[in-house]
Amino acid sequence: MYVLGLEGTAHTIGSSIVTDSGEILSKVSKTYKEKEGIHPREAANHHASHVIKTIKRSIDRANIKKENIDVVAFSQGPGLGPCLRTTATAARSLSLSLSVPLVGVNHCIAHLEIGRLRTEAENPILLYVSGGNTQVIAFSKGRYRVFGETLDIGLGNMLDKFGREKGMPFPAGPLIEEKAKQGEKLVDLPYSVKGMDVEFSGIMTAALNKDAPLQDLCYSLQETTFAMLTEVTERALAHVRKDEVLLGGGVVQNKRLQSMIETMTKERGANWYVPEAEYCVDNPAMIAWTGHLMYDSGTSISVEESNIKQKFRTDEVEVTWR
Repeated sequence: MYVLGLEGTAHTIGSSIVTDSGEILSKVSKTYKEKEGIHPREAANHHASHVIKTIKRSIDRANIKKENIDVVAFSQGPGLGPCLRTTATAARSLSLSLSVPLVGVNHCIAHLEIGRLRTEAENPILLYVSGGNTQVIAFSKGRYRVFGETLDIGLGNMLDKFGREKGMPFPAGPLIEEKAKQGEKLVDLPYSVKGMDVEFSGIMTAALNKDAPLQDLCYSLQETTFAMLTEVTERALAHVRKDEVLLGGGVVQNKRLQSMIETMTKERGANWYVPEAEYCVDNPAMIAWTGHLMYDSGTSISVEESNIKQKFRTDEVEVTWR
């Protein structure tokens, strides 16, 4: 079986062909780039201009014919409305033209499932940290439950906004990580953990109002926010009695965050996993693979049911494949 997956929730439009055995035959992506961040309609126009070429290239690289495709999967949400609509339109058109089933995939769950495919994690807690999302997720009683999340903005978005105010290009996370290595003093910032949830916007405001060297602010932003994430992840491990942590999302490429999670899991006698960098960020292979899992367990949708869901909750999805 060949599943074609389309990812287009934010800055990246991508197409991937995956087999039912988990072999990723192709993965082609095109990323919208803007120094000041993502403009949703401009990003959607970018996706519309590249989606057909992206699909064709992924089919060619997989060395199959379009008639060999058995299922079309697409990122149904959460994400930016204009981008999601462009991607969904392409997926519907492809599904109808090939007369094959259509599967709408939750973007957050796809990060978890590609992580399980690409690592040895079997039943982990997922610490999912990206631009628009920050969640601690685990499987329980037929669904992926959210055991903690941001109450305001995603950590990646917070870092990008801080970076923009400091004259850094988008995305700011990698540059903040580099500057943080030069930091020598921990600046006092709000440590905002509310039960199992976290808040970031107040930390950013406080950092912007501090009179301190930029490298110290970057260092302090990382130390404070990553400690918050490590705390709630450790508490989730204890609560659901699991012994694996899986990292997902673009922000988890940060080596300091990885080292904190590694230390915490070792002290608990648990294991931690992170997939290759190309599978941490938004990628179409995660949509194709999760689409396969869903279809193989009997889940698909009609074109009429394929409306996008900008605020598609992780715990809305009935996990029929586990």
